[in-house]
Amino acid sequence: MKKVPQRSCMGCNEKKDKKDLIRIVKNKEGIINIDKTGKLEGRGAYICDNIECLEKVIKSKRLERVFETKIDDEIYNNLRGVISDK
Repeated sequence: MKKVPQRSCMGCNEKKDKKDLIRIVKNKEGIINIDKTGKLEGRGAYICDNIECLEKVIKSKRLERVFETKIDDEIYNNLRGVISDK
């Protein structure tokens, strides 16, 4: 049986299957994207498909600390859109 990769959510710190989480990526140019395929190149961070986890990440500025850069509100709004679509 193949082992399913596990990742931790930045909001609730729970370990979950990688495919169940939303991946956020910062590439070499410093551009931050939402990675729907899980295959974009760059530093990845994961968050549950849950609005409470997103709000925790925004409030604690955890994404900014992980990527060591200022995160635009546009990225947070895009994440809200991805989470509420499901």
